[in-house]
Amino acid sequence: MNPIKKTIKLADGREITLETGKLAKQADGAVELRMGNTMLLATVVSAKEAGEGVDFMPLQVEYKEKFSAAGRFPGGFMKREGRASDYEILTARLVDRVLRPLFPDNYHADTFVNIIMFSSDGVDMPDALAGLAASAAIAVSDVPFHGPISEVRVARVDGQFVINPTFEQVEKADIELMVGATYDNIMMVEGEMNEVSETELLEALKAAHEAIKAQCLVQEELAKEVGVVKREYCHEVNDEDLRKDIHDKCYDKAYAVAKAGCADKQWRNDQFQKIEEDYLETIPEEEREEKAPLVARYYHDVEKEAVRRCILDEGIRLDGRKTNEIRPIWCEVDYLPGPHGSAVFTRGETQSLATVTLGTKLDEKIVDDVLNQGKEHFLLHYNFPPFSTGEAKPQRGVGRREIGHGNLAHRALKRMFPDDFPYTCRVVSDILESNGSSSMATVCAGTLALLDAGVKMKKPVSGIAMGLITDYDSPKYAILSDILGDEDHLGDMDFKVTGTVDGITATQMDIKCDGLSYEILEKALNQAREGRMHILNIINQTIPAPREDYKPHVPRIETMIIPKEFIGAVIGPQGKVIQGIQEETGTIITIEEEGETGVVEVAAPNRDSIQAAIAKIKAITAQPEEGEIYTGKIVSILDFGAFVEFMPGRDGLLHISEISWDRLDNMEQSGLKEGDEVTVKLVEIDKKTGKFRLSMRALQPKPDGYVERERAPRPPRRDNNDRPPRRDNDRGPRRDNRDNRNHHDNRGPRRNNNNDEHHNE
Repeated sequence: MNPIKKTIKLADGREITLETGKLAKQADGAVELRMGNTMLLATVVSAKEAGEGVDFMPLQVEYKEKFSAAGRFPGGFMKREGRASDYEILTARLVDRVLRPLFPDNYHADTFVNIIMFSSDGVDMPDALAGLAASAAIAVSDVPFHGPISEVRVARVDGQFVINPTFEQVEKADIELMVGATYDNIMMVEGEMNEVSETELLEALKAAHEAIKAQCLVQEELAKEVGVVKREYCHEVNDEDLRKDIHDKCYDKAYAVAKAGCADKQWRNDQFQKIEEDYLETIPEEEREEKAPLVARYYHDVEKEAVRRCILDEGIRLDGRKTNEIRPIWCEVDYLPGPHGSAVFTRGETQSLATVTLGTKLDEKIVDDVLNQGKEHFLLHYNFPPFSTGEAKPQRGVGRREIGHGNLAHRALKRMFPDDFPYTCRVVSDILESNGSSSMATVCAGTLALLDAGVKMKKPVSGIAMGLITDYDSPKYAILSDILGDEDHLGDMDFKVTGTVDGITATQMDIKCDGLSYEILEKALNQAREGRMHILNIINQTIPAPREDYKPHVPRIETMIIPKEFIGAVIGPQGKVIQGIQEETGTIITIEEEGETGVVEVAAPNRDSIQAAIAKIKAITAQPEEGEIYTGKIVSILDFGAFVEFMPGRDGLLHISEISWDRLDNMEQSGLKEGDEVTVKLVEIDKKTGKFRLSMRALQPKPDGYVERERAPRPPRRDNNDRPPRRDNDRGPRRDNRDNRNHHDNRGPRRNNNNDEHHNE
């Protein structure tokens, strides 16, 4: 064993170490990354040959966090790690998006990259290290790759940019971005911001790229010391004569379709497909099946070139728009009667139907990831059914793409969600049509639906997707606003930006070309801002302000604060008290402890139910006061009086002498029964024992000439220490009480010594 180790120093003094040659040596490449107490292991394995007929890069990136890394048990019955969490999927997607464009175009072998977190102290964020670990594993392998790359998280904390900030620092940041890049070019950006300017975003990207450059150099040193030799491969068999023939016979036809400027996506697809089918007909039938895959590949390149040249040379886009022109938009709110808020947002051939549901704290999402535990009260889910693109295939659950697009829209909106909002809120975007940037349509539809639901957003948010077409042989380029699906597929950049009238709230960028300058990025950001403002104006015209009040079928929620010591009393043993209140009033009640208080939320379809529940809670948490009058229920009757529940959970003694001004010899004369409702006055609270003494006669007029009988003084209690010691030898024969029963037969009723101080005798 001959491990090789390299160290990367960050600006704040922390260190990242990369080590290879110790773990997972049967993988094509394996690197152990450590930063503080965080340790990741990244491996890469690539098949030696490509699968038959595969003409793309079959890359799969997996990121997994072990619960043991944080000294925790997994939840659930099985007590082992299960399917990937949303957080793990999002981290894997970030790595995939940087790696995938950098494999050779003609490399088609199945390739698997696995990153596993084996240790963490919850201080440093491991997802920011996953891209570096994965790239280092590929760098020390023989797998062909146009890298290395690295990823860092950049955050602005108190006005200063921090590379790979801690969990605590991210909480304070107003800019938080994940950036992936090679030494020369930025490849991927994703993150959220608190309404920052385009200039501030560019400054963050520059700070991140400088840190990435140093990490790329260290990987090159590591690979050189390992002595890596990349494998030879042959995954494509090409026919250059066929390639040239397709270009010569199909380019002009494809250019004509691109130049037609038809907004109908299906018409364009049919026309492009017809060109390919017509060419296939010119091939002898016995060769047609064999050459069909090559024809498809070469014709795709022709179509791509025709579309790009039409845009660069004549400024004509596929649907006839100018480069900065936004497709027609129509919006409608309150579209569905059932949801608490709804909206349709349609831009060209992309359409989102968004709904909003408002619930209580019981509807919050419980997050139980390895390093992240808590609750989320603002949720956004994105669905992309196959019919939205006219595909005839089944929908098999939520895919990684849907999780990624939903996360981007969630980040775009969450900073504009109102603080201290009493409801749990769920936004769902169902994409009904798609031809370019359905995630940005989700942001716009989500804003409209939230406003329709009466959510007092800080500011409306809009989003737009930008594209870029560059000329590989000249400095010519074109920045495209509101890109189509085909322009995304055939272009060099997919750049999504969301924001309010005052700044950017989220962004996602995938760059597929080399040498993209900051000058082009700045121009793209400014052009994106113009598009966002245009869309915001349409949103404001559709619904200029949030609905004044929630819709009638939205549950109402009211909040009250109670002392911490009363939380248990409101809940009751085994939850019986709070469950009883909910059943009696038809409400949903939640209680959370905050410091020295308890925050009680009461939700119900109508205000009367809420008020009834609040009254019951106030009765439980109210403090009894001497001299106050209460109406209570008799819970038990004894010889010397009755116990009355005058407040929920509080009983007091109503002595027989306090029932009436008349003398009562027994409780039967009072006429009181268990369950009777009586009005009493709290005449005394014993400060030592906390017991309550109640009176009914104090509320009755005192009879004329009534004389209160004096109570006989109680004899002083004899202390056992004053008694002389009793010796067993001095005692006479023990007296058997059973032999002297008759001696007690004439004693009369026995007094209850516990209450004789209250009895007038």
